[in-house]
Amino acid sequence: MASLMIQGCGSDVGKSTLVAGLCRLFANRGLVVRPFKPQNMSNNAAVTEDGGEIGRAQALQAIACRTPPTVHMNPVLLKPQSDVGAQVVVRGKVVGAYKARAFQGLKPDLLATTVDSYRRLAAEADLVLVEGAGSPAETNLRKGDIANMGFAHAADVPVALVGDIDRGHVIAALAGAHLVLDVADRDRIKGFIINKFRGDPSLFDDGRREIVARTGWPDLGMAPWLAPARALPAEDAVVLERPVRTDGDRRVRIVVPMLSRIANFDEFDPLRADPGIDFAFLPPGTPVPGDADLVILPGTKATLADLAFLRAQGWDIDILAHARRGGRVLGVCGGYQMLGRTVSDPDGIEGAPGSAAGLGLLDVETVLRGDKVLRAASGRLLAGDAVFSGYEMHVGRTTGPGAARPMLVFDGGAADGAVSASGRVAGAYVHGLFERGEARAALLAPLGLATTPRDHAATVDAALDEIAAMLEQTLDIEAIARIAGL
Repeated sequence: MASLMIQGCGSDVGKSTLVAGLCRLFANRGLVVRPFKPQNMSNNAAVTEDGGEIGRAQALQAIACRTPPTVHMNPVLLKPQSDVGAQVVVRGKVVGAYKARAFQGLKPDLLATTVDSYRRLAAEADLVLVEGAGSPAETNLRKGDIANMGFAHAADVPVALVGDIDRGHVIAALAGAHLVLDVADRDRIKGFIINKFRGDPSLFDDGRREIVARTGWPDLGMAPWLAPARALPAEDAVVLERPVRTDGDRRVRIVVPMLSRIANFDEFDPLRADPGIDFAFLPPGTPVPGDADLVILPGTKATLADLAFLRAQGWDIDILAHARRGGRVLGVCGGYQMLGRTVSDPDGIEGAPGSAAGLGLLDVETVLRGDKVLRAASGRLLAGDAVFSGYEMHVGRTTGPGAARPMLVFDGGAADGAVSASGRVAGAYVHGLFERGEARAALLAPLGLATTPRDHAATVDAALDEIAAMLEQTLDIEAIARIAGL
């Protein structure tokens, strides 16, 4: 059973990208490769072919392996709904909402679930590449751990530890991890990787030798700053803490308010990559610019809470003024719900029970009830008769007179969404509408932008091949293969 777990000295050290690159590298060598992450925490999720949801990073890694994503690739997904609690998704299905302390009691059973899912993947693969979460050096979290060393020991998987040199103090991070880990965890690590190096790699030769001397771990190479990763979908909200710089020379300005529980924000990557668009996530406290051409209200893990958050920032006033001036507004999933007259959560599905007035830009009402809808979606946008593909991931049903003017029609004939009488405000439940070039062009045509018809998936696929080639040149792939058991 060939496998390797990539753990890191912290969050956002590049584990997801490295695993994706290695997945593509070994897949390009003709191996059957599967990605795996025992526990993930993210509100950026993907719908699987078997009708569940997993973290976006594992869906990307499945693409790198050239295989459809399944719920076994990320058996435990935590989707934060507040600062102290999260929705728990096990093998693609919601099992409840838990506060952090209560979640600890689930971990023994969840460890068995993660190991079982891992073994299912291993039975069909030549190699399983596993991604950890956070850092194993957070020893206060070691008891009951299922995300890092707890899983690695239970499934008997060797570990490579990644340090991020772009942050600085990478020698201290790796040597410090060696110092604080207990002997069994320390011995589980079979080598280290330096990530995100810029410049002349020979300048850090002495540093790499010092890490070997202090830890005894083999040096598995030093990956450069992987510029092609900019084309890959981001999973962590860390990306949102670095607002996109805008360029006043660009023709079309599109902004997305950063809601406190923003979800699936990677669906805007095709807009960020378009050279004809000045795109920005608006941090809290930042007003909607008066020259914005399109305001997009994104999906959210907690619609009522984020509707209140939106009002606290004054964005409701800005958006209504933008609409009165003839500006365009698009709502996606939870954002679509906010554009209606009311949003109600009588059963407390996303938080405390309650209801609130929406922005009133669409003549619809939403009630958060019923089973969660998780499915791939395809059909045609009614504006431009363009083919789209995407996915649905929501709780709630939206009805009202505005739904008589839907935004899109599914392949089976059912309609979704609503469009205002002016045609300038629209919303729908489908995520991923900008992915296909044809649909993106139709959505942006009213803004006066002629965009590339290329599907964004082709851009992502090309980036994965570039990253794999860069890792082939800079990491000791043969040593990594030996450690994995190939």
